[in-house]
Amino acid sequence: MKQGQGTYAGAIAILQGAMLLTGCNQPDLSEGNDTPATNVAVQATSTTAATSPSSVPVAGPKRLVLAFGDSLYAGYGLSRGESLPNELQTGLRAAGIDARVVNAGISGDTSAAGRRRLAFTLDRLERKPDLVLLGLGGNDLLRQIPPAETRANFTAMLDELQRRGIPVVLTGMMVPPNLGPEYAAAFNRIWPDMAKRYDAVLDPFILAGVIGDRRLMLPDGVHPNAQGVDRIAARLTPVVAKRLGEL
Repeated sequence: MKQGQGTYAGAIAILQGAMLLTGCNQPDLSEGNDTPATNVAVQATSTTAATSPSSVPVAGPKRLVLAFGDSLYAGYGLSRGESLPNELQTGLRAAGIDARVVNAGISGDTSAAGRRRLAFTLDRLERKPDLVLLGLGGNDLLRQIPPAETRANFTAMLDELQRRGIPVVLTGMMVPPNLGPEYAAAFNRIWPDMAKRYDAVLDPFILAGVIGDRRLMLPDGVHPNAQGVDRIAARLTPVVAKRLGEL
């Protein structure tokens, strides 16, 4: 993580004081729900994707993908239809995959909060998802939660998903240099270790190529703007498409 390290470290320091990622509401899994004003967005994004241009006819089995995470999934600071799950669904459908991506991102969620709500969220879906995108850890980092606790929470969540037979794509988080090498080493190893243990696909750092570029970030320096989300979705869409194709 060389690009934008100074900006990343500075933004983290600001957010550690302001705690802009806080939030604690339970998501509403109903179709089309999107509430960026309160930073709680959980939605099925098929309406947006269905009206988007596609060069490939949508075909094949219907796929249900659950995007389970924090503000980076919820669409913090963005307008309706601009969240990462929205853009992923649009990209998948443009590639000809009949996918619906449900946004179960809640701003402020730590890995512990995600652990508490995962089973409940899965049980509220109309059926078992074909794939789960798991994107938590940023708020653990902000609060400097001990890496052992974050690791235990991810282990519990991945145990639950494994028990239900649901494949996983992990979108990882990385520590900025200002938190020190020991914390960084312990924290950064969580995602590759979990991916190996649970045979999950790993995107090592969700903000790769975006963090540190002011053109792609909101003024807080931590959350991507709509253009940044587009950049992340462009990287993740083929990863998700490939995994769905293997199922």
